[in-house]
Amino acid sequence: MKLLLVEDDPSMQSTLQRTLGRRQIDVRVCGDGAQALAQWQALEPDVVALDLSLPGMDGLEILTRARAAGLRTPVLVLTARGTVGDRILGLNAGADDYLPKPFDLDELEARLRALRRRLPAENGNGAAPQTPVEIGTLRLEPASGAFYLRGEVMELTPREAALLRALAVRPGHAVTKERLFELVFPGETQVQYEAIEVVVYRLRKKLAGTGCSLMTLRGLGYLLRAERAE
Repeated sequence: MKLLLVEDDPSMQSTLQRTLGRRQIDVRVCGDGAQALAQWQALEPDVVALDLSLPGMDGLEILTRARAAGLRTPVLVLTARGTVGDRILGLNAGADDYLPKPFDLDELEARLRALRRRLPAENGNGAAPQTPVEIGTLRLEPASGAFYLRGEVMELTPREAALLRALAVRPGHAVTKERLFELVFPGETQVQYEAIEVVVYRLRKKLAGTGCSLMTLRGLGYLLRAERAE
């Protein structure tokens, strides 16, 4: 796993590089918020661990700009800010998970690996698609995992993207709610299965007019299919 650690504390940098390195995680470090986005784009990491309090640019600003630029890398926010309000701000900006400082290194590793398992999206055989998938005016590019709508990058949260990828690689085939939960909320044991319905609801609104629809099959799960022309 290649991890980009955006953290300005030298002690934290060296500790995580040393400890996670022993666990087969290649840790690349950036201590300046203003440089973080450029390094993120250049390194193409599997996961980003992002501190919120940084010199040059705040972590939330980095995250917001990254998502706007189409960077869908899973992000774990690491911060001493422990309030619920700060956590909500981070998640709304596009974070996938949140771990307050101080944290246990075993828990950190477990959360990083859970985020890594989200990508690439799997098809029915457990492999990522090798060629673009087109459904209506929607297109999935397998190399980047990004969705395009009429040639433009589609703005999706990481959880929306994870769910849509799981359905898009098997268009017309149902994927169970349990399997979608594993892909969208990996390792999040405190989240209820009903949380999938919230992600589905948001996706349906974004898919309106795209030529494809997200259907619920009672007792089977969800599927994505192209709409028939009238």
